[in-house]
Amino acid sequence: MPIYTAKRGAVSYGHSVGMLMIDCHIPFIPGDIGNAQTFKYPILYRKVESASIERLIDHGDMSISPQVIEAAKYLESQGVRAITSDCGFMIYFQQAVASAVNVPVMLSSLMQLTFISSLLAPSQAIGIICANAKRLTPELIAKAFPANDRTLIVAGMQDQPAFRSSILLESGDLDSEAVERELVNVGTKLVETNPSIGAILLECSDLPPYAKALQDRINLPVFDFTTMIDFVHAATSRRRFEGTL
Repeated sequence: MPIYTAKRGAVSYGHSVGMLMIDCHIPFIPGDIGNAQTFKYPILYRKVESASIERLIDHGDMSISPQVIEAAKYLESQGVRAITSDCGFMIYFQQAVASAVNVPVMLSSLMQLTFISSLLAPSQAIGIICANAKRLTPELIAKAFPANDRTLIVAGMQDQPAFRSSILLESGDLDSEAVERELVNVGTKLVETNPSIGAILLECSDLPPYAKALQDRINLPVFDFTTMIDFVHAATSRRRFEGTL
């Protein structure tokens, strides 16, 4: 049997991925990355108290960087193998957090843009569906996709009543069927209006529960936070292959 050594300061063990949570009042349903049952491996959550939706999405407030770094260091101290977050706009802090810890950092689903771009034909575009298109500026996208060598077509959920109420205004209630209909309608319109789109990326961490319904409608690859986190987890927690010839 192996000999195990206690990690000083560890509260528990065996967490694969650490997740920085923004300070919000939203019910995280299965499929949302704030719901631990979304994943088949253990997640350790840590809230960044000062990272509200208003400060992060509406204002891009970089003054909370020390609190984000502190929370990331805590997750690292607890033994996680990678660190993510529950908001695509956390890309603001990607470089700072990656410089402060020694495990892989993937704070935004937008980081998949380079990978998605490499999968598509040169003539194809990437559709991005985000929480608030008005705030997803070219400067913000450039932090995740510095090459900027692919047509990106952005649609936002900010004007969809059910999404806006539950996610942006934090009403405390979420009509899952209504949000699913809204996402499918936004995504379908986006693809019909822009037939060059070869894949969709869902920026918002609250949208993965509806990715299957969207894909069933548009018949295109749909990427989101879960595809990114699963990918990195697979690389940081390899398992032996078993079977027969």
